[in-house]
Amino acid sequence: MNHPAIEQPAETVARLRATFATGRTKPVEWRTGQLRRLRAMLTERGADLAAALHADLGKSSTEAYRTEIDFAIREIDHTLDHIEEWLRPEPAPVPAHLGADAGAWTQYDPLGVVLVIAPWNYPAQLLLAPLAGALASGNAVVAKPSELAPATSAVLAELIPAYLDTDAVAVVEGGVPETTALLAERFDHIFYTGNGTVGRIVMRAAAEHLTPVTLELGGKSPVFVDRRVDLDVVADRLARGKFLNAGQTCVAPDYVLTDPETAAALEPALVRAVQALFGADPAKAPEYGRIVNERHFDRLCALLGSGRVAVGGDSDRTAKYIAPTVLVDVDPKSPVMQEEIFGPILPVVTVPGLDEAIGFINDRDKPLALYVFTESDATRARIAAETSSGGLGYGLPLAHLTVSDLPFGGVGESGMGSYHGRYSIETFSHRKAVLEKPLG
Repeated sequence: MNHPAIEQPAETVARLRATFATGRTKPVEWRTGQLRRLRAMLTERGADLAAALHADLGKSSTEAYRTEIDFAIREIDHTLDHIEEWLRPEPAPVPAHLGADAGAWTQYDPLGVVLVIAPWNYPAQLLLAPLAGALASGNAVVAKPSELAPATSAVLAELIPAYLDTDAVAVVEGGVPETTALLAERFDHIFYTGNGTVGRIVMRAAAEHLTPVTLELGGKSPVFVDRRVDLDVVADRLARGKFLNAGQTCVAPDYVLTDPETAAALEPALVRAVQALFGADPAKAPEYGRIVNERHFDRLCALLGSGRVAVGGDSDRTAKYIAPTVLVDVDPKSPVMQEEIFGPILPVVTVPGLDEAIGFINDRDKPLALYVFTESDATRARIAAETSSGGLGYGLPLAHLTVSDLPFGGVGESGMGSYHGRYSIETFSHRKAVLEKPLG
């Protein structure tokens, strides 16, 4: 049954809450059925989503499928393979004073009506992966795509009602007014991906209803490059991780920390890596994306003067193009080091060694990710023990979020809560304690 597009947020939430109250979303058959329908949407209409992602962000079809469409499909498949195992009640030991006939266990209950607010940088993946987790947990869901990716938002608003249960899943498009109206409603969980400024607004609104929140935020994810590593391999992996989606990735390497001698050797390796990936003129490279809008373009261009340009530095406002850029001789107090870059600019900052790198990282907000290139087990152990970050990657940026059995989330300023795989079930469910004692 199709519902009118002019439905107000309060009406949408009330309608979904009425559906949830019937118990319709709780059986595992409904949950897996919705996941299979969501998968069918991605396989049958993936080309429409890829075209929208190209219109919004200049993403190639290859990148759109790899980082958004296929990513969501893998998450759905992993959930379908394991959902019955994850939902199975887990026995708990019972103390002797309750008697041998007493039993105890925990079980996952759906929360109710969940709000998922997605960002613009991966506007399909970061709406659909949380949506899959919320549906697998047996909830009704309001999905809010980003208005800053309008083509993708429009396609999702068309496709989701065509494939999913419209009595339990609704898409609400729009900008700040629509989001504000949604946040005024009572939800049973709010899942927000974006920046800390809006994250605080979401948390304040949720507090009015004592609604729990998951905040997937960002921050400046550092990279430490140790001495005596293969710098060509490091440079290639850094360039691939940094310049994916034109640097507009929440877990992209934000800046590099290394000693002066290693920095001098890393600079030409990064130049070679960028040229190998995107050619002499990255503006013509089919796999290189564009900045989402003029406001972000202007913000990023203002950061280009924060160091000496080793490679890149070119820009075209009309095309919203900024070349993949590496800055060296960067002062830690320069503008590029004061905020999350969220664009194709990679600063290299020098420190004397590991002690100073750890201090540099710990003097700043806890990052969403921390990446380390080293051959030393002792260095790895120190980084793990002496720093705090949402995720930690040795030798390869970004890859940890593709492992469905790892929780993905931040800590401190970079967020709270996590998801992916069974961690999505934990996020979108209540783990209820149950005790049973026969009357006899």
